[in-house]
Amino acid sequence: MTVAQLFVIVLVAVPLGLAIVNRLRIDVAALIIAISLAVAQFAGMGVLGPAHTPGAAEDVLLGLSRPEVLVLLSLFIIMRGLDKTGLTRWIAQKLLAIGGQSERRLITLFTATAALLSLLMNNLAVGALLLPSAIEAARRTGIKPSKLLMPLAYGTLLGGAATYFTTANIIVSGLLAAANPAQEPLNILDFTPTGGLIALAGIAYIALFGKRLLPDRTPPREQFPVRYTTSELEQVYGLGERLWQACVDARSSLIGQTLSQAGIGERFGLTVVAIWHRNQTVFAPSPHQLIRSGDTLLIVGHEDRVHRLAEQGLEIEHTHGATQNGHISGQGVTLVEVMAAPHSQLENQTLKDIDFRKQYGFTAVALWREGESHRTDVGDFKLRMGDAFLMIGPVRDLSKLTSSPDFIVLEADPSDQPVPVRTMLIPVAIILGAVTASILGAPVYLAMLSGALLTVLSGILTMEEAYRAVRWQAIFLIAGMYSLSLAMVETGLAAEAGQEMINLFEPFGSLGLAAGAYLLTALLTQVMGGQVTALVTGPIAISAAIQLHSDPQAVAVATAIGCSASFLTPMAHPVNILMISPANYRFGDFFRLGWGLTVISFLALLAGLELFWSL
Repeated sequence: MTVAQLFVIVLVAVPLGLAIVNRLRIDVAALIIAISLAVAQFAGMGVLGPAHTPGAAEDVLLGLSRPEVLVLLSLFIIMRGLDKTGLTRWIAQKLLAIGGQSERRLITLFTATAALLSLLMNNLAVGALLLPSAIEAARRTGIKPSKLLMPLAYGTLLGGAATYFTTANIIVSGLLAAANPAQEPLNILDFTPTGGLIALAGIAYIALFGKRLLPDRTPPREQFPVRYTTSELEQVYGLGERLWQACVDARSSLIGQTLSQAGIGERFGLTVVAIWHRNQTVFAPSPHQLIRSGDTLLIVGHEDRVHRLAEQGLEIEHTHGATQNGHISGQGVTLVEVMAAPHSQLENQTLKDIDFRKQYGFTAVALWREGESHRTDVGDFKLRMGDAFLMIGPVRDLSKLTSSPDFIVLEADPSDQPVPVRTMLIPVAIILGAVTASILGAPVYLAMLSGALLTVLSGILTMEEAYRAVRWQAIFLIAGMYSLSLAMVETGLAAEAGQEMINLFEPFGSLGLAAGAYLLTALLTQVMGGQVTALVTGPIAISAAIQLHSDPQAVAVATAIGCSASFLTPMAHPVNILMISPANYRFGDFFRLGWGLTVISFLALLAGLELFWSL
C-alpha cells in the first residue's frame, strides 16, 4: 500500500468517524476531507493528480461544477416554484386522503409513490418534488418528518433500480459497448424485472419495519416552523360563532347600493368578508362593491346586530352550508394575523383612524386582546401592544402589509387551502419539459438549469426567493465528497479494492461474480456515490464476466443496481443528503434502517438473476 493510499484511508476514517458519532457535521467533514486533499497535493503527494504537480490541487474545486451539483441546485429552485404554486400541497392532500393519520400507511405511501415516479424521473428530481409534500403531511398529522423523509429517499432509490433512466444504469450500459470485445448494450426494459423485484421487496420491508426502525427526531424549528392553518386561526378567534350569511331579497332596499353606502360596517359594526354573486365569489370586497339582488353576503359580527339587517330586506342564517364545516378557509381566502410592531407610531389609534383598509387592502375580522376574541366593532378598538388582528384580504396586497414597519405579519400555514389547478400548470410544464428534454438526450444539468431559469423568468419566483431555496449543506457535502472519489481513483485505491473483491467471488461462478460485483459496488457507493462507483467497478465486473464466459449483461445489471443500494450512509446519494437537514437526521440513522434493506435487496437480486437471467 502506497503512502498516498494510506493517507486517503486515514483521511476518510477520521472525519467520517467523527460524523458517525455525531461529533462533527457531515458537511463539515466533507469540507475537511476536500481541503486536506488539496493541501496534500500542493505539498507534493499524488492524491488528486501526479505527485509534485501542485496545480492539480485545484481539482478539489471540481466538485462544485459537477453536473449532479448543478442538477441539485436547479432542482431546489424548480421545486420551490412547485411548492409555492401548490403542487406539493396537492400531492400531500391526495396522499393524506388515502393514508389518513396512520404513520405506517403514510410511510408506505411515500415510499411507493417515490418508487413509482422514479421509474420515469431522475431520483433526485423525485426526492425534491415529494420532499415538501412529506413535510406538509408531517405538519398536518403531527408525525415527525424523520419518519417520512428517509422512506421517501429510499423509495426513489428502489424505483431507480428498476429503470434505465438512472444515471448509473445508463453509464454501465455504455460500458458494455466500450468493453473489449464490445458487448450489446442494455435496453430500456433490461432493469425492470430484477430491479422491480428488488423494489417490491424493499417497499414491503420499509412498510413492515420502517415505523420501528426510523428515528423520531425533532426537526429544526427553521425547517419545520409551527404555524396555525387558516381554519385553526378561525377556531382560535371563534370566527365560526359569529359567521353569518345574509341573502339579499329582491325587495331589499340595499340593492344597487355599494357596501359603503349601505353602511354595514359604519352603522352596525359588522364586517362583510365575502359576497357570492351567482357562481362568483369576491373575498374582502371593497367599499365600492355593489349589492345586487340574489347576492349572499358572508358577515362577521354579533348576532343582535346581524339580525337588525333583516329590516333592510336580508334573510339571515348562521352559516354552515355555504362554507366548509363552518370555515371560510376552504374557499381559498387569505387570512393573516397582524400585530402592532414594537415602538409602532400607531399605538392608541384605531384602524379607522389610519384608514387601514384603504392603505393596505386588508380588512380586520377579529381582534385578540388579553386572551379574548372580539369580532364586532373591530375597527373602533385603539391599538395596544400585544393586540393581534385576524385579517382577510387579497394575496396581491400582502407585500404592502409585510413591508410596513408598524406591523408584524404572521402568515398562516396554507396546508388546508384548496389548490387552483391553473396555478400549477406553468411549473408542472417546466419540470415535465426538463425531464422530457433529458430523456430525449439533452444533458440533465442543462435541462434542469434551463428549468430553474424559466421558473424565475416566468415570475413564479424572484431571484431572492431562488437563492433562498438552495440548501447549501447538500451542495457543499456533494462537492466535498467528490474530491474523495477523485482521490480514490487517482491513487488506485478503488481499482485495487475492486479487483480483490472480484477475485474473491470468481470461484463461485457466474452468480457469485454478479453477487460480488453488486456487493463491491454497493460498498463503494456509500462513500463515492453511485455515478463514480459505476465508472470504477463497471469495467472490472464486465471484463471479469467476459473472461469467465458469463453473461456480461447480467453482471452489468447487478453492478448498476448496486449503485442504487445507497442505504447505509447519507453521502451515498444526493437524495439522502437532501433529507438530512429538514428531518434532522444523524449519520447512524441511515444505517439502522439501511442495513436490513441492503440485505433484502441483495437476496431479491439473487432471486432476480436466477429467475430472469438464468445465472
